[in-house]
Amino acid sequence: MTEFIKAICLYRFNKFSLILFLLAFLSSCHKDESTTVPKITPSMQLTRATVDGRLASGILQNINISPSFTLSFSESLDESSATSCISFSDGTQIKTTFSNHDSTVTVQPTTPLKYLTSYSLVVNSSLKSVAGHSISIGGVSIPFKTQMDMTFKFPVISDSSLLDLVQQQTLKYFYDFGHPNCAMARERNTSGDVVTTGGSGFGIMAMVAGINRGFISRSDGITRFNKIVSFLETCNRFHGAWPHWINGATGKVVPFGTNDDGADIVETSYMIHGLLTLRQYLNSSDTIGNNLINRITNLYNAVEWDWFRKTPQENVLYWNWSPNNGFAVNVPVRGYNETLITYILAAGSPTHSIPVEVYQQGWAQGGNIKNGNSYYGHVLPLGEPYGGPLFFTQYSFLAFDPHVTDTYLKVNYWTQNINQSLINHDYCMANPHNYYAYSDSCWGLTASDIPSGYGAQSPTNDHGTISPTAAVASMPYTPAESMKAIKFFYYILGDKLWGPYGFYDAFNITKGWTATSTLAIDQGPIIVMIENYRTQLLWKLFMSAPEVQAAKTKLGFN
Repeated sequence: MTEFIKAICLYRFNKFSLILFLLAFLSSCHKDESTTVPKITPSMQLTRATVDGRLASGILQNINISPSFTLSFSESLDESSATSCISFSDGTQIKTTFSNHDSTVTVQPTTPLKYLTSYSLVVNSSLKSVAGHSISIGGVSIPFKTQMDMTFKFPVISDSSLLDLVQQQTLKYFYDFGHPNCAMARERNTSGDVVTTGGSGFGIMAMVAGINRGFISRSDGITRFNKIVSFLETCNRFHGAWPHWINGATGKVVPFGTNDDGADIVETSYMIHGLLTLRQYLNSSDTIGNNLINRITNLYNAVEWDWFRKTPQENVLYWNWSPNNGFAVNVPVRGYNETLITYILAAGSPTHSIPVEVYQQGWAQGGNIKNGNSYYGHVLPLGEPYGGPLFFTQYSFLAFDPHVTDTYLKVNYWTQNINQSLINHDYCMANPHNYYAYSDSCWGLTASDIPSGYGAQSPTNDHGTISPTAAVASMPYTPAESMKAIKFFYYILGDKLWGPYGFYDAFNITKGWTATSTLAIDQGPIIVMIENYRTQLLWKLFMSAPEVQAAKTKLGFN
């Protein structure tokens, strides 16, 4: 008990001591308060900012190159302070006008800013009011991007002459820049000896259009075609099919990727697409032409389309086969995408044909590629939401006329392609991500170069990159919208976008980027689809082939 009482007393003593200490501490703080609390200086506030009469908030784009910024503050400004503490981010000199008892200042550049350039109007934190008060800590920065130069970069010519110019200039990629040894198309303008099978097939169709328009003489064209066919006969082939990439000097396969060092049946179909179109254009009474006709037929008949069903046979074709790795890539060719032409040519083959079930269960996936939803008021019969990239409407239809109805899928490909193109156009007009310059005249999302490399753009994968080939090669489907795009690309952006082989591959105005590249698979459709819009030449030629008619019958295309 004694120990308990001692503990209680000790507790009470310690508690009392603590209370005395706290009272002394608080008393000390109260005595020094008047000497330790700093004086707070009121800050001046920016109450409103406008540029050219509109509120300067959010994303400021398309701003005049001689903008007028009006800044209103909560206090009258010291004019000399304002002149030294307000500036454009690049150092462009300003002129200032004061109003509202010097609480409002209007700021303008003394010389025009650059077009399509990002700037900021900066209010330095050292800005002072007449009363000596400063702007809020950190100051103010108003970022903006100037408008594009809407002046025409080239003299205006007729629409027909402009289409001629685009076709003829773009054709130079295949004719002037063709590989000197084999005449095949290089993959891109920096590819050296690497030539592309599919892109060269597109180029063959482009040169047929060029001969027909008088851009190339018939005799020169025949000589060029003979050189290409001779190369195709002797370069690496695997079960009759060519690789995606070939060395144009040696004829050896250039691996496209891991395990992909052999045949590519899709690229092969693009080549056969072009070769059969050429064959139908050639004159059998011409000795050289007749020779080429027979040799092209032999190349088509040598392709073992059925081999690409694997063993045991499956009701689908596989994209790649390698003599070293077999079907290791293991990518089935299924729709809806750019590969319809592969199944058409496989079905029509006189020597290695596939049954209709391979098309129905393989490419058409038993009907599971149907869509049927409406986007921007356009019903999309097939494919992914919003349609995907526009090369889906182009690669397989460069010479295969889409004015057909697939009785299995119950879809008209003409309707499919028009609506996918309109959805792409209308999406760019709606511009849900607010990218710079998207409009009725600046549209087109497809696979192309992008600022970070290469990618397939679409309404569901849009990062601000427009590819001229998308809108221009949609000419048969959207003639008015495509013509507007051609004029915008040429007249307005032509100082940056027009090059030695026509339009450069892509541009992203939001990021201030324009490609310096040209790609065979993007240049080819421009020439071919403009020609199909004008004369249906390539469609008429290819569809006249008996093998194509046989394929239509087998697949139920009416």
